[in-house]
Amino acid sequence: MKLSSPAFPDGGSIPVIFTRPAVGGRDISPPLEWSDLPKGTRSLALSVVDPHPVARNWVHWLVIGIPPGITGLPEGASRTAMPTGAKELINSFGYTGYGGPQPPAGTGEHPYVFTIYALDTNALDLPADIDLEGFLAAISPHIIEQAKITGYFGR
Repeated sequence: MKLSSPAFPDGGSIPVIFTRPAVGGRDISPPLEWSDLPKGTRSLALSVVDPHPVARNWVHWLVIGIPPGITGLPEGASRTAMPTGAKELINSFGYTGYGGPQPPAGTGEHPYVFTIYALDTNALDLPADIDLEGFLAAISPHIIEQAKITGYFGR
């Protein structure tokens, strides 16, 4: 299973357009592409988390119910062009959908880990305000395989 973004390479810098307005961005979700889903995949889930010690696993995006026939999300998909059946959950900023990077000034480069999960179920009914721990606990028994990329942003 593979995950990539045409907007930035794994280990590269996230372009400003995908950050929050307070740091010069437009707070739109970056394009993502995935391939080589394992046999038995019935749905996909997505997380974008900042594990930097200052951010303490700040959730930027959680999505469940992405159909397995979908091979990616276009730029700006969050809140506007999500696949039928996909459900965006509330991020750590307190709103539904993608929230771009906005690391505190002077804290260095933050890693933003994008993870796509191939799940053996399509029937996850999670509350929109579930936290990262609850999200991971709910999907963990259903993960067949996962793929990650990490983008960096600092100010």
